[in-house]
Amino acid sequence: MPVEVRRIVSLAPNMTETVYALGAQDRLVGVTTYCDYPPEATVKEKVGGPLNPSLEQIVALRPDIVLVAKTANRRETLEALERLGVSVYATNPKSVEEVLDSTLRVADVIGVREQGDRLVALLRARLAALKQRIAGRPLRRVLFVVWHDPLISVGSNTFLADALHWAGGEVAIESGREWPQLNLEEVLRVQPDFLVFASAHAAPVKDTVNDLRARPGWRNLEAIRQNRVAVVSDAVNRPGPRLIDAIEELARQLHPAAFAQKSETRYSILDIRRANSPADLLSDAISEYRISSFEFRRAVGGQAPSQRGEACNP
Repeated sequence: MPVEVRRIVSLAPNMTETVYALGAQDRLVGVTTYCDYPPEATVKEKVGGPLNPSLEQIVALRPDIVLVAKTANRRETLEALERLGVSVYATNPKSVEEVLDSTLRVADVIGVREQGDRLVALLRARLAALKQRIAGRPLRRVLFVVWHDPLISVGSNTFLADALHWAGGEVAIESGREWPQLNLEEVLRVQPDFLVFASAHAAPVKDTVNDLRARPGWRNLEAIRQNRVAVVSDAVNRPGPRLIDAIEELARQLHPAAFAQKSETRYSILDIRRANSPADLLSDAISEYRISSFEFRRAVGGQAPSQRGEACNP
């Protein structure tokens, strides 16, 4: 790995989002056509799609490091870049914790470890708060609909399945494959509590669900009949910092009663990145959600809360 990273090319949307969340976007000199968040990323120079980036364009940008995701990029691309003498860093997280660990490693690689520590501390605190809020509630059996014709869902050993668990759900039909094609008859037998769709906009999902209501088989699902359908941001498909936003969003839909007790303070990735004092935001979140001192110490690696808000033991 290069000693100093001044020029970064990202070949996957989640890696681009990670660079922005770490506040290192000024070093980002190239992205793919799929890198659409935050909106500022869309004006960065494009090097093609994740599956077919232009090696010539990448090399011309003189990157110190190229960030790739094994779920989005081909092995051949990684190997070709290495043969050209380009430094490459690849990630392949299989759980939410691995997503956070990957964020820290990227921070290390690009030389912003301090920012990475702050960011991940906030994300872990939010997860701890969420875990406490939905503790004791039964897991919702979820059919995550990646595609409906043919019916494609998510496997049990994926970061998406782990994200469901953090949100208070579980895959209704377990599979060792990452993207299993399911039989609708099996789904009817299991009768999942919720159908979950990922989309940047709710309207297309509403049209899809209305179409499914008219189809044989689908219309016999209780989740369809009772309109137990959750729509979350497509950030849930990207193993980066914004995944925590999507987990919180899904938890609110799976367990609305857990969030009806009082108003709450929410912090997005951009709130964290723009905050003058992330530690103050963390203390506010802890006070709001009544995270225990133990959970706080785990989130920030042993640091004490700031004077603005002491952690409360439940």
